[in-house]
Amino acid sequence: MSPIPLILDCDPGVDDAVALALAFGARDQLHLLGMTTTAGNVALAKTTRNACLIRQIAGREDVPVHAGLAKPLVRQPILADDFHGPEGLGHYPGTEPLLGAASSDAVNFLIQTINSAPANTISLAITGPMTNIAALMQAAPDTARRLQQIVLMGGARREGGNITASAEYNVYADPEAADIVFKSGCNLIVFGLDATHQVRGTRAWVEAITALGTPIAKLAAEMLAFSNALPANLMDTAEPDQPATGAPLHDPCVIAYLLAPEAFQLRPCRIEVETKSQLTRGHTAVEFRETVAGAFNASWVSKADAEAVLSLLLRYLG
Repeated sequence: MSPIPLILDCDPGVDDAVALALAFGARDQLHLLGMTTTAGNVALAKTTRNACLIRQIAGREDVPVHAGLAKPLVRQPILADDFHGPEGLGHYPGTEPLLGAASSDAVNFLIQTINSAPANTISLAITGPMTNIAALMQAAPDTARRLQQIVLMGGARREGGNITASAEYNVYADPEAADIVFKSGCNLIVFGLDATHQVRGTRAWVEAITALGTPIAKLAAEMLAFSNALPANLMDTAEPDQPATGAPLHDPCVIAYLLAPEAFQLRPCRIEVETKSQLTRGHTAVEFRETVAGAFNASWVSKADAEAVLSLLLRYLG
């Protein structure tokens, strides 16, 4: 099969770093057209630098990086550097890469790239707040609907939230953007915390990835080890034994789906986002009953095969 034409929209971020490492390594299955960055886990200048740095470590300077929006559509930025570290990559130093971003106009890059390809051929992976993609949909809704699929990490149902009691970070950071994306009519495959909590980077897997010995494998293992060492109150659940079982691999699940969709189970649903309430800001109402919800607008990932996901890391980071 021909490689999947893919654009990555991201906010690296320790788990974004692992997702990018996997995408960079899967040359035989993913044709990376470019990356767009947004403010999220850290400020835009740092997420853009981190994307370029990870690209350099992976030896994939052929993939252009385009900086996007520096803040949410209507709100002030909410960073997650308490989880990802002040530079966004744990303890890894925020050194400047040799090659920087190709532009600071991610939306224009998205429009030109999607319009230049046949309809229903390009996939889009989103691993951060959906600000860039909502801006694309506002500027060129017909262009967005030319995408074959959007695979994104965001939201929660059964698992509750990881930044508030009911909200997952990517949606909470820019709920208005998420609302636009979920109402877009695009083909959406959504990885909420319900799925990503099923995939954990245990100590044994960190050791196995480290043993691969490549620069990008060492970086990915360092990111996983950093997450595993965080205090329980910064994890997605405050269970005291959580760090021992491994931190969730949120963003790598998005790339793993593109590589091995058979490792996941999907359910059609309707997703709506709370944008008004301060108490439940960013809550995702995920409804599986069509008689209650009306027309479905997404596919919700309900089950994930953790061994399959982690095996992909061993295959493509070596």
